[in-house]
Amino acid sequence: MRHNPLFQKQIINKTKILFSLFVLLSGSNSFAQTNETVQEVNTPVQSVIIYLYGAEVSQNKMVTLNPGRNKITFINLSPKLDSKSIQVSASGNVSILAISDAINYMSNQKESNRIKQLKDSVTILSDGITLANNDKDAFVTEKNMLLKNESIGGTDKGVAIAELKLAADFYRVRIKEINAEISKLDKRNYSLQETLNKVNQQLDELDSKNNQPTSEISILISSTAKTTSTIDLKYLVSDAGWAPSYDLRAEDINQPIELKYRAKVYNNTGIDWNDIKLKLSTADPSKSAAKPELLPWDLTYTSTYKHREISNKENAPSAAYQSGEGYMQNSISNSNTFSTIPKEQIEKPKVSFVEIEIAELSAEFDIKTNYTFPSDSKPYLVDVTEYKLPATFQHFSAPKLDRDAFLLARITGWEDLDLVEGEANVYYGGTFVGQSYIYTRSADDTLDLSLGRDNKVLVTRSKVKEYCTKKYIGNSTKETFAYEMLVKNNRKTPVQIEVEDQLPISTQSDVAVDAIEISKAEYDDKTGKLVWKYNLQPGEVKKIELSFSVKYPKTSKINTQKYRSAASPSF
Repeated sequence: MRHNPLFQKQIINKTKILFSLFVLLSGSNSFAQTNETVQEVNTPVQSVIIYLYGAEVSQNKMVTLNPGRNKITFINLSPKLDSKSIQVSASGNVSILAISDAINYMSNQKESNRIKQLKDSVTILSDGITLANNDKDAFVTEKNMLLKNESIGGTDKGVAIAELKLAADFYRVRIKEINAEISKLDKRNYSLQETLNKVNQQLDELDSKNNQPTSEISILISSTAKTTSTIDLKYLVSDAGWAPSYDLRAEDINQPIELKYRAKVYNNTGIDWNDIKLKLSTADPSKSAAKPELLPWDLTYTSTYKHREISNKENAPSAAYQSGEGYMQNSISNSNTFSTIPKEQIEKPKVSFVEIEIAELSAEFDIKTNYTFPSDSKPYLVDVTEYKLPATFQHFSAPKLDRDAFLLARITGWEDLDLVEGEANVYYGGTFVGQSYIYTRSADDTLDLSLGRDNKVLVTRSKVKEYCTKKYIGNSTKETFAYEMLVKNNRKTPVQIEVEDQLPISTQSDVAVDAIEISKAEYDDKTGKLVWKYNLQPGEVKKIELSFSVKYPKTSKINTQKYRSAASPSF
């Protein structure tokens, strides 16, 4: 095949042009690089403001800037930072020209010695399991070969008795040896696998992950002369937060209550926070720069509230950090912002959430002591503050349901304590009595806290059988019920106690309930509730008599006893 000289010449000319362009671009790029100083900064987190969900991370670094443009890149940052929240300031006579962020998928975070040791153990154990399996395969192959070699001396002629005996002895001894070796290898394999499972579980516990990406923030700074400047960097991250945790301690009913305000803080941002200055806040990190708008404030009756656990599908609370299509979407401002990490590569939060309500005016707590929080999703306790709270104490008992008396502490002025709804560990007289929950969403100025059972106040409730009757009157049935309650104060100090019981409520026109004796109780005819309030002196006993009748048609059946559900074994 002959080549056209003109065509070859055109190709050569085009190649020369492309090469010239490449040299020109390379030269211009080299020129640009020679006038721009590039520095990488790897600095630890100095301080963090932790919100109920999310955190604001602060880092700073003093750098030396050359005249002209300087590109400062902060590396090894959390992959869960929000691009829209980045704030940068620099000291001195310098100008910030541009800020950008990116994900570095090639970075390998430094592993702790503990994780390295565990991974080495995984390799050694895996090799041991492989070796044991190989040895077992060799013995199984030999055993199968022996079992298949059943013909001795061929099919045409037999074999001498002596030779048969020798062969049988050999087969028996060798197969027993093989079975023993296989049994040893199986036990060894089981032990190695059990240890390997524990090591892998420990690695999972340490939340170790291979090849985690990190974020980088690049800052272009212009300087007129060589100088030093401190660059302050702030940004928001997701997958971190705190929850309140309280300790309530009461030594006796004549002493104030000690409330220890603590916080459970978790960090799963991908970056450890070591020896950081800490601030806790109830503010909303997703607030925008737009001016606030007041919405109508409707007053409604409050009802008993139970904190609701948010399911995995609702894992991220409020509107922030909801998953978008293909990427993680953050509603940090009025406009939608997106992280550059694909959704399937971002680890889902490991922490469950409960729905609570907090005051519109946010509270902040400066923590005096520095803390360390590994990025492992585990809650770490932080001491926030302590209060000595004056309280009035009152006992409560509903002997129909529970024959123990419960001690309640009533605290006033709690609105000034910046409490957030949360669990409380209750201690009374130096003994842990159980867990309670502090609800702050009340318009009442008194906060009632249950301090558990008080065995020094005795309450009994017994049925007076001689006054309990059942009679038939014409077409009706009349049942009479009578009870006796005794309340005794075994304390050395007076106590106030509220005792509750109830009368049944008729929901049928042909069923009538009549109160015979209620011992001067406060009676609510809508609920049937009876309340007796006493101030008992030391050793004093109060006797409460309660009797009532129920009249209903003879042909009908009425549940005159209240029952509760319980689990029972079935055989």
